Amino acid sequence: MKIMESLKIENLRVAREGKEIVKGVSLEIHPGEVHALMGPNGSGKSTLANALMGHPKCVVLGGTIVIDGHDVTTLPPHERAKLGLFLSVQSTPEIPGLTFGSFLRAAWNAVKGEKVGPLEFKSKLDVALARFKMDPTFARRGLNEGFSGGEKKRAEIIQLAVLEPKYAVLDETDAGLDVDALRVVADGINGLRGPKLGVLLITHYAKMLELVKPDYVHVIRDGRLVASGGPELAKKIEAEGYGS
Repeated sequence: MKIMESLKIENLRVAREGKEIVKGVSLEIHPGEVHALMGPNGSGKSTLANALMGHPKCVVLGGTIVIDGHDVTTLPPHERAKLGLFLSVQSTPEIPGLTFGSFLRAAWNAVKGEKVGPLEFKSKLDVALARFKMDPTFARRGLNEGFSGGEKKRAEIIQLAVLEPKYAVLDETDAGLDVDALRVVADGINGLRGPKLGVLLITHYAKMLELVKPDYVHVIRDGRLVASGGPELAKKIEAEGYGS
C-alpha cells in the first residue's frame, strides 16, 4: 500500500518554558501545496515551527508530527532533516570563521548522506547564487557575519534551493525586509514552487501573500487554528484584522 506523502500535524500540543503555547493544532501539507499561517504576535506561530523541527526547548505535550508516514514526534532535528524537512528561522546567528559555503556543504553531506567535495559543491552553489542574484564571493563570507537582513533571508532561500527538501517551514521569511528584498525572496520562493515541495509559509503580512500566492491560508490565535480558507482569507484579515 502506497503511503500518502504529507507533512501531517495532528492535535499537536507544545509547551515552552513550562507554558502551553500550541494547543491542539492539526494541519496537513502535501508536496506541491503552499499553506500560509497567519496570526498576531504571541499566537504560537514560531513555537509551532520550531516544534516541527524538534527544537529542544519546545516540549511536545501531545499529538503527532508525521512525515510521509514516519512518526518523527520524538526524533532529533537532523533525522527530520534527512526525511526532507527544512526550517527557515526568524533570527539566524552569526558564526565567524565558518563560511557560508562550507556550512552549506556540510549541511548537504549530512542531509543527503553523501560526501560531495569542495569543487563539485562549488559548482552547485554558484548556480544557486547566480539564480538569486548573489555575488559568488558571498559563499566565502562568514556565516551571517555582517549580513544585512535581506542577505540573511536570501541566504536561507539559497539553502532551500541547494538542499532541496520535501517540506519547507518558512518562519517569517519576510520579517524586516524592504520592498526590493521582499520581492527577491518572494521570487525565490515562487521559483522553487513545484510538485515536489510543500511549504508552510508563516507571516504577519498579507503583502507577502500577494507576491507568494498560497493555496490555503490558516489563522492561529492563542495556540489554536481558528480559521482556514483560500487566499481570500488573507485579504479579509488585512481589511478587518484578526478580531478578538
